[in-house]
Amino acid sequence: MSLSLTGIGLMSGTSADGIDAALVKLTQEATLEVRVLAFERLDYDPQFKQKILASFNSYQADRLCELNFELGEKLAQAVNLLKEKTDMPIDFVASHGQTIYHIPPQNGRIPSTLQLGEPCVIAERTGLTVVADFRPRDMASGGQGAPLVALADYLLFNNLGGAISQNIGGIANMTLIPADKDINKVIAFDTGPGNMIIDEIIRTLTKGKEEYDLFGQRAKLGQVNPELLEKLLSENYYKLKPPKTTGRELFGQEYTQNLIKAAKELGIKDDDLIATATALTVESIARAYEEFILPNNKVSIVIVGGGGSYNLTLMKWLKKRLPALSIKTHEDFGISSDAKEAVAFSILGFRTLVNQTGNVPRATGAEKEAVLGKIIPGDNYHELLPKIYPRIIK
Repeated sequence: MSLSLTGIGLMSGTSADGIDAALVKLTQEATLEVRVLAFERLDYDPQFKQKILASFNSYQADRLCELNFELGEKLAQAVNLLKEKTDMPIDFVASHGQTIYHIPPQNGRIPSTLQLGEPCVIAERTGLTVVADFRPRDMASGGQGAPLVALADYLLFNNLGGAISQNIGGIANMTLIPADKDINKVIAFDTGPGNMIIDEIIRTLTKGKEEYDLFGQRAKLGQVNPELLEKLLSENYYKLKPPKTTGRELFGQEYTQNLIKAAKELGIKDDDLIATATALTVESIARAYEEFILPNNKVSIVIVGGGGSYNLTLMKWLKKRLPALSIKTHEDFGISSDAKEAVAFSILGFRTLVNQTGNVPRATGAEKEAVLGKIIPGDNYHELLPKIYPRIIK
């Protein structure tokens, strides 16, 4: 018996630029069929974006408390924006929220994670049932809590005979989808910085007038400094074996400001610094493949998504660095590069509602598969439950 639900997946990534909202129809038969019906992006205004960026480093408990509800309102706005553009009944919302801090199980600290964007606010403002807070359950099972898109990557791209799905957001993360479709052979981890360092350099150099290197134009004008690049690549994170995750805790504002200071002391020009930061993203991705993936796995294609896929210089350098691989974008497969992670969380939300697991232990390091997230009933919950469990609830 097939089940079909329509959901809205929400994603606010480490770049903190805004909210990606994808309207997705998911039909479960022998396999899960995923169809993207619509996509919207709600950009944060500069003042609100600065609030989020400041929260990563200097906020006290009262301001985090307020920001949690403010983000909930923004996420609800993104849902209602999509609702206004369709007459299709929507069954649920799946919200990743905004990661404020993430501590993976290493370095002797208590493994933990914090995403803001109060799901009760989303449910109240939209009337829809919300699934949210996906990462803690995996971490409670001993996992890294990331990357959680591995299952969605597997479901979307397991017919390509061996592929890598590479997201380049603030942080860059990859998923190996094995040629033989064996989910137990999936490998997924954060390769290192994506756009995060580049964006912070641009913001600093332009005194906040620009947020990112549009199409990689500044990097194109610069020359990569090989000595600085190799020094950056000596960071211990790159040597760690998967599963592993990283974020602003390592590659955030403090890291980048120290990098800018060091570049000035070395007399490195601004465009050369931007080019070197772009090369760091490219080289850390390529070396991760060469160290952990390509020696033992058949891969013919890399599918790039996230904001980094629009950086023409980054993409050109990645293709040059990995000539044996076919480098494509999610658009080549009918999915917006911006929408991909929102789509992934709609899949995870669907699986939570039908009591299916959402993590891939080999990717996250969890001890077992787990049903992820928390369900907040919306006004439509009494209609949703009979749809999912028709034999039990009448």
